[in-house]
Amino acid sequence: MRIDPIKLQNQNALIDDYRNNRESIMQYFEYNPYTDATYQSRFQALQNRKFDREQLTDTLFEINRQWDAPESTYLNIERLKKDDSVVVIGGQQAGLLTGPMYTINKIISIIQFARQQELKLQKPVIPVFWIAGEDHDFDEINHIYLPEPASMKKYKLLQRVVEKRSVSDIPIDETYANQWVNRLFEQMEETQYTKNLHQTIKGCLKNSGTYVDFFARVIYQLFDDEGIVLADSGSPKMRNLEKDHFLTLIENQTEISTGVHEALQQIKQKGYSVSLDVELTDAHLFYHKDNERILLVRNDKGEWEGKQNEILLTNQELLNVASNNPELLSNNVVTRPVMQELLFPTLAFIGGPGEVGYWSLLKPAFKAVGINMPPVLPRLSFTFLDRNVEKLLSKYAIDEENAVNYGVADKKANWLASQSDPPVQQVAAEIKQAVDKAHSPLREIAKDTRADLGELADKNLYYLQCDIEYLEGRIIKALEEKYKKELSEFDLIEIAIRPNKGLQERTWNPLPLLNENGPYFIKQLAKESCSFEEDHHLIHI
Repeated sequence: MRIDPIKLQNQNALIDDYRNNRESIMQYFEYNPYTDATYQSRFQALQNRKFDREQLTDTLFEINRQWDAPESTYLNIERLKKDDSVVVIGGQQAGLLTGPMYTINKIISIIQFARQQELKLQKPVIPVFWIAGEDHDFDEINHIYLPEPASMKKYKLLQRVVEKRSVSDIPIDETYANQWVNRLFEQMEETQYTKNLHQTIKGCLKNSGTYVDFFARVIYQLFDDEGIVLADSGSPKMRNLEKDHFLTLIENQTEISTGVHEALQQIKQKGYSVSLDVELTDAHLFYHKDNERILLVRNDKGEWEGKQNEILLTNQELLNVASNNPELLSNNVVTRPVMQELLFPTLAFIGGPGEVGYWSLLKPAFKAVGINMPPVLPRLSFTFLDRNVEKLLSKYAIDEENAVNYGVADKKANWLASQSDPPVQQVAAEIKQAVDKAHSPLREIAKDTRADLGELADKNLYYLQCDIEYLEGRIIKALEEKYKKELSEFDLIEIAIRPNKGLQERTWNPLPLLNENGPYFIKQLAKESCSFEEDHHLIHI
């Protein structure tokens, strides 16, 4: 495995300014995540806070046992009981077969950074991955993309989920799920890894009751000796752990909502784009009723109601729910980070570019409950290159960094044009220009003679140009047929490196890479130590 850092072009302005420590954005965060002093300072600050480590670790032991977590995970949960232990944490929805590659990249980031900081601090640093099991948008996670000869094809699991039910509560339909897995493997070429991979995934599916279970078991197959600790925020066991903190969030809702709303207005005025809309009345909590997850807002009377008037609760009634039935509540994107921080001694939060964006609004939310925002570190970003793609890049003398940033569509068009000498498009353009010039005197005579003849002359030129374009198109088509194999190789590069005109990690699921290379490249990368100051890394498998 070879790892080459590269620079990403045309990044979001917010993340670019954040990486460069510009005051215009850094004022919305507590720490510069790129200095060692930050983590020394953060560690000392955590020693002055109290955490219910006994109840937290008991809950984590119980949750992870249901997923048959590896021994390394239990050892790390045990280490979390120590008063001087801290965590590096990040999270994601429970995607099918992990979802897009950025989930894998985030877990690798958490593992690598926890190891790096443990060496520097000489204190226990535990990698924790927070599964957002309370999320209810099943359509966001019920599919993956696999490469086709010239495109990416979406493979959707056909199980229907009508209610806005948390993913943690969605039971797996074994028939649909098994059909979906079998269909995926029917599309892939068989390799030395295919049979074992298929059996492993089917085994994970068989032993899972929900899609969060399925996700967790797949993760532990890929990271079986790195000590990653999984926490399902949708678990009733976790909700019971959160009940006192729900009370804190409810009591400070006005300050949280006002602060976050003001931060959003300031961020927008600075020209930054954040994918989060908030209103002053937002409660930033969900209430669970009849298998539905209802977003709460605060009305003029100080009561809590569903955004679509599904429910109405007094302030005392909601406080009673938090105390006695915390499983009926869950966090949204604003309060989830605060809840993580209240539960875990967080040395650092690892997030993607979008997460760094909306965390820029959250400093007031942390202040409202009397704590500081942890250091927010952008996760590692990877593009994986297998040997076949590397050979094609070399064959056509394509720069890898350029391909990641811009794709190869222009390279493909230029290569095809170069296969005729001189290029057919250039010749056609020159002929059209010459015809226009030669035809001009005739058009002038026609216009001077009679207006309708002038219109006829313009049409005549149009038809002449069309004939040239028709011949140009036929020649190009013939060239495309002649060089079909070579053009398909450009398409293969495009799909592998920049599918759907974006980074590989945004679309690709790890399944094709696992089928081609086995799981070892993921395990090996988890053991590396990449620089978090680099924009992106090319991973040569």
